[in-house]
Amino acid sequence: MKQVAQNYRSGELAVLDVPAPACKPGGVLVRSLFSLISTGTEMMKVSEARMSLIGKARARPDQVRKLLDAVSQQGAVATYQKAMNRLDSYTPLGYSLCGVVVEVGAGAEQFSVGQVVAAAGNEFALHAEVNWVPVNLCVPVPAGVAPEHAAFATVGAIAMQGVRRAEASLGETACVIGLGLIGQLAVRLLVASGVQVVGLDTVEARCRAAEKAGALACAVPDDAGIAQIESVLHERTGGLGADHVLLAAGGDSNRPVEVAARLARDRARIVDIGKTKLDLPWNAYYDKELEVRFS
Repeated sequence: MKQVAQNYRSGELAVLDVPAPACKPGGVLVRSLFSLISTGTEMMKVSEARMSLIGKARARPDQVRKLLDAVSQQGAVATYQKAMNRLDSYTPLGYSLCGVVVEVGAGAEQFSVGQVVAAAGNEFALHAEVNWVPVNLCVPVPAGVAPEHAAFATVGAIAMQGVRRAEASLGETACVIGLGLIGQLAVRLLVASGVQVVGLDTVEARCRAAEKAGALACAVPDDAGIAQIESVLHERTGGLGADHVLLAAGGDSNRPVEVAARLARDRARIVDIGKTKLDLPWNAYYDKELEVRFS
């Protein structure tokens, strides 16, 4: 079968011929109809793969720590060879799809052959013709939902969990920083919950899309744009600030975290949904007693 994979050392993307997975107990085999390309997560992986070895190390300090631990246990030469072999292998991509069940494993009898399902998981819902998916990462698609829309179920769940972690209530205010796919979905969920929403993003078109979806105002996060959002929040909250700030941005800039503290009211909740830099400005977060949550 065909599967999309990437060589993390060279950055090369390839469509590989690989063996089809077996149907194991506790899950189902799913033949893909639509597989979602995540422009945030997957483009980040592609960008990291094209970096130098030093760039990769800076982007993934967690892996550097594991490497240093391995050096102390296995020695420098063995660790280097193991790391190079791993970098030079192909890693499958993908984590959200919609497909049709073609085989049901023992313990997964709630599904049936021919059923349309949505699947999740970066080890299971891959860009491949067929995937084995465990039952806890697979859900039936309701009648009337188009398969190409159902393929978005995973990113929808990510946005929904971020909104749930904020515990935003009817009439409160929220600021969404980062209006990519996850941010756009978060705006819509918050608006549907009766929350007053503002937003920030570096792309004007995304700001307009969020406003069209019901946000009060969105702007580019330069000085003028932040001042505009501050003004809207001041008017809507009597000068208090946002009850919740959802960080749906990515990248290595600490600015989203700093702007979040500026726009938040005292004891507001800051929810990190994306993968942004999180060097918390201690004084700003301490003075307002801000609560940081992860989703």
